Amino acid sequence: MKENRILTMKDIARELGVSVATVSRALKDSPRISEERRRMIQQYARDHNFTPNVLAESLRHSRVQPMRVIGVIIPEFVHHYFSSVLRGIEEMASAHDYRIMVAQSGEHYEREVQLCQSFYENKVCGIIVSQAKDTKQYDHFQRLIDAGVPLVFYDRICTGVNASRVVVDDYMGAYNAVSHLIDTGCRRIAFFGSQLNLEIAKNRFNGYKDALLKHGLPYRPELTRICDNRREAEMVTPELFDGDYYPDAFFAVNDDTALGIMYSARHMGLRVPEDISICGFSNDVHAVCSDPMLTTVEQHGQKVGEEAAEVLIAHVEGRIPIERTEKRIVRTRLILRGTTR
Repeated sequence: MKENRILTMKDIARELGVSVATVSRALKDSPRISEERRRMIQQYARDHNFTPNVLAESLRHSRVQPMRVIGVIIPEFVHHYFSSVLRGIEEMASAHDYRIMVAQSGEHYEREVQLCQSFYENKVCGIIVSQAKDTKQYDHFQRLIDAGVPLVFYDRICTGVNASRVVVDDYMGAYNAVSHLIDTGCRRIAFFGSQLNLEIAKNRFNGYKDALLKHGLPYRPELTRICDNRREAEMVTPELFDGDYYPDAFFAVNDDTALGIMYSARHMGLRVPEDISICGFSNDVHAVCSDPMLTTVEQHGQKVGEEAAEVLIAHVEGRIPIERTEKRIVRTRLILRGTTR
């Protein structure tokens, strides 16, 4: 058994060549199982530090509900969007008499794995998570599902496992934003985005590219960069103005990156929006603090959090069967401000 992997009853059953039901009965010391088999299964569980998550099961099948705690994993606390999601989760959880236990992955896969293990051992009744940027293996999520722990993804969903999810319409949000840039006369639109292993990054990139093609503009790879934070945007933006073909607009995967583009552009003596237009994505608190204020796509983070908590609680309480995946989409809205014409 690999370190940090969650041992499930399915694992024990497979290793000992018995059914999951037999393992469950043996761990409950049921007389329906022979004493020899009970001892064998119980000893294996002790030797491998098996921690059964009985809370989620009891919540689904009992009117007497013990500790009602939802585990929440966010990539980073510093982003306004994730704090908005967290506010929505907390308000919905509180309205249903649940508490939340919150931790951040720091955008690291290893930390994410540890948090999943920790939440499981702390007997949370379900987990709401947005995966880290560098997560490319999904065993830790699948093991939670196999262990009967309800799991709901938000924002950055994991397509490698079959779990419920709540997302915004990233594709249409990007498509509408780029279409607006084109409608206002922009023809050389650069795209700053995240690594395409993330589903939201792929959707926003595809929305950008399809908007260009729909309006008869060519997609030019030289105007595309993997760049999704302000520090990198300030460094990368000047590169796009080195040659003869340079952008007259930027669409950024988030507002932090968009503001980095604007800072760098103005340092180069470019006027916004007269020389270049800039559009972000998220509508965080900094979007209205810049001069000019930032045109951006509203993600409705609080609504995403509310929907994610609602789905998770419905799974825990049995109103949505745990084996059925729920997929919800929160609509975006383009907010026009001073960085576009």
